[in-house]
Amino acid sequence: MARGPKKHLKRIRAPKAWMLDKLGGIFAPRPSQGPHKLAHSIPLSIILQQRLKYALNATDAKHILRDKEPNVFVDGKVRRDSKFPAGFMDVVSIRKTGENFRVLYDIKGRFILRTIKSDEAKFKLCKIVRREVGPNKIPYIVTHDGRTIRYPNPDIDVNDTIKIDIESGKILDFIKFETGQLVYTIQGNNIGRIGVLTSRDRHMGGFDIVHIRDARGHNFATRIGNIFIIGKGKNPAISLPKEAGIYLTPVEKTIQAQQKGKKGRH
Repeated sequence: MARGPKKHLKRIRAPKAWMLDKLGGIFAPRPSQGPHKLAHSIPLSIILQQRLKYALNATDAKHILRDKEPNVFVDGKVRRDSKFPAGFMDVVSIRKTGENFRVLYDIKGRFILRTIKSDEAKFKLCKIVRREVGPNKIPYIVTHDGRTIRYPNPDIDVNDTIKIDIESGKILDFIKFETGQLVYTIQGNNIGRIGVLTSRDRHMGGFDIVHIRDARGHNFATRIGNIFIIGKGKNPAISLPKEAGIYLTPVEKTIQAQQKGKKGRH
């Protein structure tokens, strides 16, 4: 029997969102305990090696993170652990290069780093997963990245999204969970898709189902826990990925490639 927490992770069992080749070794870096679960996070070591190409191997990544001068910041805090888990909506900043990235999902459910400007790097969006009353009748909310905020606005409820100032940790604004809002799918078969919330089906004792329409007019449905509100109306509060969350079928991809080829010839 296993005693204590697991400390290893086989490469073949690593989340597909990391995009690790199965022939690159036997093991993969197992994320440390942190604000995101293993399945919904990516270690800083892989970000520096596979995404940003700043490190050739895990040793180089450790040297970068453990340098005398702090190099890598996640949500405004220095991180020196190569296995620290960065998750959806986290802001990763590289001080020496002056770059800022937001961790998002692409249309295939893989982690991507969206380059953002310094103004946008000052805030992040958080989904409310719990709202409760603690000891001494103090109300508080819990976000998807493990933050606990006391005395929130009474209008903020579960599934709403709050805009947080990274430096102070205070709530700047909030977006209600309502039909007509822009949502980002963060789990399920439709992960990475972005669209407008059109309706919600309530199922007592089961999972509520929400219906979403993307920019191309295609409709899809998913569980209510799989979506993340990212904007009021059709206006996103963050910079979107390259594909803008629009899923294309293989036929549509072929047609799009042919059209690009024709434009290139002219």
